[in-house]
Amino acid sequence: MKKTLSCSFIFYFNLFICLAGLASCAAQPEKAGREPVKVIFDNDMGNDIDDALAIDMLYKYADAGIIDLIGITSNKVEPASVEYIDILNNFYGYPDIPVGRLTGVEQYDRPNSYALQTAADPSYKRSIGNYDSLPESVDLLRRLLAAQQDSSVVIIATGFSTNLARLMDSKADASSELDGMELIRRKVKHLHMMAGDFRQENPIQEHNVVFDIPAAQHVYDSWPTPITTSPFDVGEKILYPVESILNDFGFTDKHPVVEAYKVYKKMPYSRPTWDLTSVLYAIEPDSGYFEVVGPGRVHVDGKSITTFTPEAGGPHFYLAADSLQRERIRNRFVEIITREPAALSRETER
Repeated sequence: MKKTLSCSFIFYFNLFICLAGLASCAAQPEKAGREPVKVIFDNDMGNDIDDALAIDMLYKYADAGIIDLIGITSNKVEPASVEYIDILNNFYGYPDIPVGRLTGVEQYDRPNSYALQTAADPSYKRSIGNYDSLPESVDLLRRLLAAQQDSSVVIIATGFSTNLARLMDSKADASSELDGMELIRRKVKHLHMMAGDFRQENPIQEHNVVFDIPAAQHVYDSWPTPITTSPFDVGEKILYPVESILNDFGFTDKHPVVEAYKVYKKMPYSRPTWDLTSVLYAIEPDSGYFEVVGPGRVHVDGKSITTFTPEAGGPHFYLAADSLQRERIRNRFVEIITREPAALSRETER
């Protein structure tokens, strides 16, 4: 018999967790009463479907007033990457979120990506008339950071480090008299990355590192704020359930994330949640979903292998999760992603 995860199941599961003392209901960000966190999402939308699931979470956090998603930058050169982001911004009711694109590099791109296939559907609403006119991601990053208060911005990076490295090397411009390193030092509170593999035995050449090794090295060697990394093995062990994709989105006839999921690989499949783990910890760091290892330092060698060395006062940390935490994390993902977007709810009320 096929099992499905319903919203009611998730509700009672989380209620049980709270009553059992395994998690604090007060730790949930909806209850925290904090000012919205300023978030920039830097991603390689179109390579793996986890980017699409991750950005869904960010829109839902924005719906709840937990974050202010101030900008989205793509580090993927395929034009459909930013077009798909534009489609998502409109679908979720955030058409004015600025988008940046990457050009000028030869970079790995998956041909016929889910972004390209979904963007081929003309029925999805768009706001950007000319994607070639979008600012370079590094220019948008500089403009966004310059406009924020000091130590107020969280960057979540779930793709290559190209844009981050370009930001570090950027010079003073019309947006700010500060160079990139000083702008980051002043404005960024924390960088959260999905990257690397810190297992001592048989670590892999992780995707987000291997296709721009110099950029990853530059970021881990010199980025001037704390970095928390969610490594490959964490998200690999937490699968987003295909049953949810098939059953939990009846609130709309056509969902651009669900449709993209269906064309990314031959259905049915449950996909690892690499990028989602960085989003979850960045926005809910005090909810006990992860163990945090550190402080220390991450090193990226010339073959893209990452290692972590403990160091008192070091700037780097990484995430780990046991089996119980992984179950809680997966259920939290389903709970958030299956919520009806606020924009659709408002349309229904009309």
